[in-house]
Amino acid sequence: MKAAVVPELGAKPEIQDLPVPEPGPGQVLVRMVASGICHTDIHAAHGDWPVKPNPPFVPGHEGVGIVEKLGPGAGLHAVGDRVAIAWLGSACGNCSYCVSGWETLCESQQNSGYSIDGAYAEYAVADDRFVVAVPGEVSSLDAAPLTCAGVTTFKSIKVSRLQPGETAVVFGIGGLGHLALQYARIFGARVIAVDLEDEKLELATSLGADHVINARDTDPVEAIQDLGGADVAVALASAPKPFEQAFSSLRRGGRLVCVALPASGTMSVPIFDTVLGGKSIIGSIVGTRADLADVFKLHAAGRTKIIAESRRLEDVNACFDDVLAGRVPARLVFEF
Repeated sequence: MKAAVVPELGAKPEIQDLPVPEPGPGQVLVRMVASGICHTDIHAAHGDWPVKPNPPFVPGHEGVGIVEKLGPGAGLHAVGDRVAIAWLGSACGNCSYCVSGWETLCESQQNSGYSIDGAYAEYAVADDRFVVAVPGEVSSLDAAPLTCAGVTTFKSIKVSRLQPGETAVVFGIGGLGHLALQYARIFGARVIAVDLEDEKLELATSLGADHVINARDTDPVEAIQDLGGADVAVALASAPKPFEQAFSSLRRGGRLVCVALPASGTMSVPIFDTVLGGKSIIGSIVGTRADLADVFKLHAAGRTKIIAESRRLEDVNACFDDVLAGRVPARLVFEF
């Protein structure tokens, strides 16, 4: 099979011919149909984060494909089912986090395309318990970004405790941000979009943003406070400064939700303002299998729109360059 392999941290992915993997106990073999490109895949290849993957490895955690073979003991899905392979490749199922509905915090979890091989390949093996069925009404091209960008931002809006009529601001309108603003609207909020590129702000407007702010030529904190301040700010940018701007844009009682993971990941927070303003900072990491099922249901019902471009796996390095250069309106998806 053809796969994009990171041979060592910091090296460019290479297209290699690998044997088709055999599903082990409790696993399924999935023939990939589509696989989205997430900025996390680039961080993984570069070894940007404190916990690093062990090369060589195959990135990818927005995989959608057809189950072709069942390993011993696998039976939750059948051959021919279309399923999604998400970031949460598996979890123990027994710890306090797993049994309380927070499986994404399990300390024994495995992550697709990071600690285990992922979906940048023609075939992938996955835990039968952790792949999620894709409804027939959702195309594979749309399902791929929903498998990470969708479920991650859906979860961030859930944990923000956003209420109808409140104001939400989304910092960074890209693969995640274009979905975050849609979920905020579904929750009944007034939505402000912040980005550095007019093209992305035009996209935000087309998706229903009530206000847009170009942070390249306007102070976003001042502009948001002039609009009354934000009850919720979702930080999706790839640099720390927008996180601090997002916090400063909050009104009293506001909640900052940190989602993106910049390589230089430190932000400064004023203690006095945090305490007297009753402000909260919330970390939100992807979503559960149940969250992903809800994301698919919303999309099948026509409540969300995916902005994605199809690419070939052979162009993986050009795709990474486009993402890093900000040339991608929202999401790129490999189609096999």
